[in-house]
Amino acid sequence: MALETHVRRGHPITFGLLVIFGIVELAISAWLVSRFHARHDFSSLTERDRVAFTLFASCWTVVLGFFYGILFWHSAAGSILTSVASHMIFLFLTWVFWTAAAASITVELGGGLDCNTQRIFNYCDQLNALEAFAWIEWALTTFAFFFVLIRGVQAARRGDGYRGALA
Repeated sequence: MALETHVRRGHPITFGLLVIFGIVELAISAWLVSRFHARHDFSSLTERDRVAFTLFASCWTVVLGFFYGILFWHSAAGSILTSVASHMIFLFLTWVFWTAAAASITVELGGGLDCNTQRIFNYCDQLNALEAFAWIEWALTTFAFFFVLIRGVQAARRGDGYRGALA
């Protein structure tokens, strides 16, 4: 089975997982941002801002991940938007956003919270879930970025350049 077949099968799965976990992260972060704005019960301004940035990263991933998934499904080899370069730019920016979001939430929570003993943070379970799903998004984005990077090297070696098709 050719690698192109694996790409055509794997792309919707990978981007589907990015979007699904992004929706979960979006729901958690949107709920937290809503609570913080309504009740002003965040423990610090950095907690509020880091959760809001995670909301941005989630929106970015859901909207553009869905867009790239639909474009790839429609024309895997026929568009500049489904090229290796386009995927590399999108996935690199997404990777940067998720690295920042996951790392900042992890630093804020000190690597995770024991909800039975901590008394600093409100919404302990939701913050732990936010951190976990942020790292899941980071791992999926890292996997996708490195796979597209490998496909880019292959496209460049065969003479297509980075504007060549991903599949």
